[in-house]
Amino acid sequence: MTTATLERNPLLDTDFIKEMVKQMRAIDSYGTYDGWPEERILAPFVKTKDERREIPVIGDPDDEILARVKAFYNAIAVLIEKECGHMAVPMINITHEGFGRVAITVGKLVALDRTLRDVHRFSFENLSKMKDEADKHLSVALEIVGKYPDVAGL
Repeated sequence: MTTATLERNPLLDTDFIKEMVKQMRAIDSYGTYDGWPEERILAPFVKTKDERREIPVIGDPDDEILARVKAFYNAIAVLIEKECGHMAVPMINITHEGFGRVAITVGKLVALDRTLRDVHRFSFENLSKMKDEADKHLSVALEIVGKYPDVAGL
């Protein structure tokens, strides 16, 4: 008789995914996520293209979606701060129609500026794609901070 061993997804040990789990646990004021594995906590971020198409974009984005958007960009801000040593502050403004903007400032420098559309459908095909998107934003932001360190230090 053989015993099946479940291998841990190495993606779960990356800084970004660890930070995402922290962010999601931080907004869990009732302790719902206590004892949940990382995959289950991050499951709402993963949707197929068909699942996304089925989500109506009429009406206000609900609080859960807004919390997920904020957790995603907060995690990126924490990683920027960790890398450059200066406080990174995310500012998110989303209209009732699901459009808006996110900016992450480091000192007086805008390190990330992104337009948000169809926030109702904010999700990724898998955790790897979510991490890739965050890494792309992180890379650009750190490049900007590296280019203008004096402004970032203000």
